[in-house]
Amino acid sequence: MKKIWPVLLLLATACKEKDYNADLLVKNALVYTVDSKFNTAEAFVINSGKIVAVGRADSLEEKYRARRVIDAGGKAVYPGFIDAHAHFYEYGLGLQEADLNNTKSWQEVVDSVGSFARKNPEGWIVGRGWDQNKWKVKQFPDKAKLDSMFPARPVILSRIDGHAIMVNQAALNLAGVKPGQTITGGKIETINGKLTGMMIDNAQGIISRKIPPPTEQVTQSAFLEAQKKCFAVGLTTVDDCGLPYTMVNIIAQLQHKGALKMRMYVMLSDAPENYDYLFKRGAYKTPTLNVRAFKVYADGALGSRGACLLQPYADQKNWRGFLLSQPKHFEEVAKKIADKGFQMCTHAIGDSANRVMLKIYANVLKGKNDRRWRIEHAQIVSPEDLKYFGDYNIVPSVQPTHATSDMYWAGTRLGKKRLKTAYAYKQLLEQNGWMPLGTDFPVENINPMYTFYAAVARKDLKGYPERGFQMENAISRKEALQGITIWAAKANFEEKEKGSIEPGKYADFVILDNDIMKAKGSALPNVKVLKTFINGEQVYEKK
Repeated sequence: MKKIWPVLLLLATACKEKDYNADLLVKNALVYTVDSKFNTAEAFVINSGKIVAVGRADSLEEKYRARRVIDAGGKAVYPGFIDAHAHFYEYGLGLQEADLNNTKSWQEVVDSVGSFARKNPEGWIVGRGWDQNKWKVKQFPDKAKLDSMFPARPVILSRIDGHAIMVNQAALNLAGVKPGQTITGGKIETINGKLTGMMIDNAQGIISRKIPPPTEQVTQSAFLEAQKKCFAVGLTTVDDCGLPYTMVNIIAQLQHKGALKMRMYVMLSDAPENYDYLFKRGAYKTPTLNVRAFKVYADGALGSRGACLLQPYADQKNWRGFLLSQPKHFEEVAKKIADKGFQMCTHAIGDSANRVMLKIYANVLKGKNDRRWRIEHAQIVSPEDLKYFGDYNIVPSVQPTHATSDMYWAGTRLGKKRLKTAYAYKQLLEQNGWMPLGTDFPVENINPMYTFYAAVARKDLKGYPERGFQMENAISRKEALQGITIWAAKANFEEKEKGSIEPGKYADFVILDNDIMKAKGSALPNVKVLKTFINGEQVYEKK
């Protein structure tokens, strides 16, 4: 008999294993499905990485026997958050560079750079995040202090928006930059015949091309460290806007090895080699990687006065900013992308840049369509140009925290009248009835809760202003949730596979410690992610 028991036990175990018909059951939850009816549920079932059923716990437990059960304890569950506009790889690199965010003066920037340099004694000194608009003295700095501290070691410090850099003389010497030198779509600042070290928009490339490329280890580290941070805030898909084609294979390999689990929608940057790559090979699509779009830059940023405006800046007479390329270039690129059936996504901040690109889009798209061509940011759009979005189904891809970051100084740049029609997210949403939301990180914080809060409350993390910034353009909580889930997926042509908790879709979801659809407005920025799942696999848990 002793020999029979192990056999019976083995058979019983085998039979029990066969009884399982699901991998995971999530129950006792308030599930915001974000389906077409915006239904809620209390449970859902996952098998082989996909959602197979959604509904009541008792009925699902009758039908399914799951290997694992998660009792959500009544907590709110949402589809995995999607950031429709970010710089994921750049953010990861930045985690290994000098962090200049929240510096309150140029001296504080210099001190931070000095501290970083002592800990990293070799190679270029690279930093990012300074913003002169947050300083008492709001003028651009000059390179004198950097030259004194680093006479031979090159330094490059990016402004928070990525559209301007401050460099020292050692970096200028390596790039061969001379006083009075000019460049289309950029500015090399010279005062009294001397270089200040400020390089704006296209001028940045003169310097950045001289920086040695990151090692394989640094590159992998950038992706994996960025992923770790993003999972902690509930992001399960990111749109990485403007990568070279050489990154596609690196991302694919990391994902194939299982190291990079983050789903990525990659836009290739506006460069001949990137067009050649994708046009020859066609769109690249796997469950975790989608490459079918191109990122084009029409102008610069408002903070560095590179945004292209129809009328001069209110705080700089006779200056309207500039386009980064001639309109003919944008026309040629748009036709080429349309002919090959790809998506065009164009950075446009100023009302002049938006008008140029909207008209070019309209000429190519020729009326109603489902191309889902996007204008990234759409920050300042002349009221008479709003109709282009609806008439040609152009998608405004916006970042609500830009409004609450810029509101302190945007009026100085634009004047009161022009400011009233800027950051007009409600009006933009009304054009097509849907609108993806993002952050533009690392320009802004990666946290989608800040996006949600800024969209509905139009306040910053200090709770300012008390009544919200231009509240006529706030959107509802439902719209904000759709913007970071199903609408963001739709902007990527992925709404049939993600963005909601429905049968047949990937099991990407998050559990939060508070219900963002019901919590007090002031509590929204403090809502934390308890758990993040991709394909039903837990990739983050709050400690």
